[in-house]
Amino acid sequence: MPITSEEFRDALRHFPAGVTIVTIKSGDEVHGLTVSAFASVSPEPPLVLVCIDHRHHAHDLLKLEGATFAVNILREDQTELSNRFAYVKTEDRFAVGDWRTAATGAPVLADALAWLDCVVYCHERAGTHTIYVGEVQASSVPAPDQPPLVYWNRAYRRLEP
Repeated sequence: MPITSEEFRDALRHFPAGVTIVTIKSGDEVHGLTVSAFASVSPEPPLVLVCIDHRHHAHDLLKLEGATFAVNILREDQTELSNRFAYVKTEDRFAVGDWRTAATGAPVLADALAWLDCVVYCHERAGTHTIYVGEVQASSVPAPDQPPLVYWNRAYRRLEP
């Protein structure tokens, strides 16, 4: 018998994760959300994955034909932006930040630590989430010497050099 979701969350809160904002362009709609379930998959072809909850609007957008997304890896001083994309529901999330348009049309944060611009390569349903694999079409590292925003044990943390 598997563990409970509470036991699962309690164990995983001890695994530190980088913080990203995943931005989506699907038809005329642009959307974004804070995501820590992000990983590199393959260098050839260059693939990354993000996991999106089925209840989130982003899930439906990414399923549409021609949808693209960007993974914006946040710097440690971008906590407020992370919170904005995690919690703001009624305002324009993109009203804050220096947003540009990437090669695929997805928004990218011009002053992120780094960003990856992707087309949807494939997706697979997994429990309450869908794993979306993106093939990276463009990337940039605007702030290579800045530390990343890290989330561990239910709080943002700073890396010590």
